[in-house]
Amino acid sequence: MTARGRVVLLVGLIAAAAVAVVAAAVVSSDGDSATTQAADPEPRPGRPPLSFALGFRDDVEARDLVRAAALYQRGDTSAAAGLFAKHDSLEAKVGSAFAFWPDGTLDRLEQLGKLYPEQALVQLHLGLARLWANRGDPVAAWRAALEAEPDTPYAILAGNVLHPNLPRGLPAFIPSFTASPEVTRLAPERQIEALRERAEGGGVRALLLYGVGLQRVGRPVSAAKVFEQAARRAPGDAEAQVAAAVGQFDKDAPERAFGRLGPLTRTFPNEPTVRFHLGVLLLWTGRVDAAERQFRLAARTRPGSALAREAARYLETIRKARS
Repeated sequence: MTARGRVVLLVGLIAAAAVAVVAAAVVSSDGDSATTQAADPEPRPGRPPLSFALGFRDDVEARDLVRAAALYQRGDTSAAAGLFAKHDSLEAKVGSAFAFWPDGTLDRLEQLGKLYPEQALVQLHLGLARLWANRGDPVAAWRAALEAEPDTPYAILAGNVLHPNLPRGLPAFIPSFTASPEVTRLAPERQIEALRERAEGGGVRALLLYGVGLQRVGRPVSAAKVFEQAARRAPGDAEAQVAAAVGQFDKDAPERAFGRLGPLTRTFPNEPTVRFHLGVLLLWTGRVDAAERQFRLAARTRPGSALAREAARYLETIRKARS
């Protein structure tokens, strides 16, 4: 693996720690990207990956789905099929089709794709089945997932496989402040609701924390709307303006986010959040050297601050990847 590739991989791991969205990397055994078709018509070896975004669910079906997906991953497809067969949800239907790979899996996913064209879960896995079977156009299915339900973890996963050479997930806005203990002490499934309630009657910081929470549960479109609300409310607040710019990031059109964030270096020259997040966006477009320069500027702008420490963490990640 090249030094740049190691940086991208490690940055993806940092992102996974900061943003709690389950991501699946789809890379062929010889290192080709997920969108590259094999030269011959033979299916890929092994089975396509199976990814469920169940959020904070802890009901009987959710537990069965998690267990079945783990069994599938380990190769115990018979036991996985038995668990999937107990339920009638879309996740269970997709899982059941995958459990019998390759016998009828792609045909069943094509049927589900026609029945549920607006379900990103189905379109994501249809693309994976097409890729592994080496039949049909996986990219079209992944694009459909993004277009149908962009505000879901499945759309983020589709973006991962459409851009396998970029870090997984989406860049997150990292505020210089944290939520109050009254929120952080709550169970994870209750935190997002608490952040929403505080955002409704609170100030800019409450809005930004709610937007961060939405990012972390895989709702980038909703997060972007909340960040925009904060930016409109506080045009002179550097963090609100940066959050709104970061929320606009799209792997297909990164220039939108850069077009808003770049000018903020002149508007807020002494705010580390601008340089730090510019570095983050540069990493997400594969420009490691330029990102490193921005992180160094962020670390020097206000030494000892929370974002200076975060910039130092990214710099150390880059250094280790290059060594």
